[in-house]
Amino acid sequence: MPRQNRVMPTGEILRHPTRGTFMGNRGILHDREAHDHGALTHRRWRHKAWVCCLLTFKNRRRRLMSPNRYTELFFYDEAVALAAGHRPCAECRRADHTIFLAAAEHMGSTPDFDARLHAARATPRKHHLRQSLQEVDDLPDGTFLMTASGPHLLLGDMVLPFSPTGYAPPQKRPTGPHPVLTPKPTQIALRNGYHPKLRLPFAL
Repeated sequence: MPRQNRVMPTGEILRHPTRGTFMGNRGILHDREAHDHGALTHRRWRHKAWVCCLLTFKNRRRRLMSPNRYTELFFYDEAVALAAGHRPCAECRRADHTIFLAAAEHMGSTPDFDARLHAARATPRKHHLRQSLQEVDDLPDGTFLMTASGPHLLLGDMVLPFSPTGYAPPQKRPTGPHPVLTPKPTQIALRNGYHPKLRLPFAL
């Protein structure tokens, strides 16, 4: 059975066999026996530094969901990670981290940005992330919005429907106000030219 470690653009964490292309960290979210059955506790974060990391870095090896070690989370691609409230890791993705914070127009420390991002994504209930109602015409490429059929990624004049297995063929970009998943500080980075690494199963 797959472990409960696949993150959706909504922030929901699922059991799903499709492999991710990035790993993430929100602290220790699993119980002590999770290595065997892969279950999480009721918590969905333990700190504000939600990072998006490379799958491999300096030949490091980890036993997934080890006791007293952070819970390894996985994302289909970077746009999903950004929508779920994560930002590039300052260690394994240092260059991307620097470019992202500059594009987000953040001049302070990384902890200061993490606090700002957390305020934009978090709600008092730890199973849910904040959504904002925004005009689609005002949103940058790489943003995830919600429709009646689920999360969709904005790219040019298209949206790509998303499910745990990946993207479906593109549809016409909608108009009007929609709930938006990608936090506003991250939208600034996307609007200023940060390009998330996408995993598209088809040519656009």
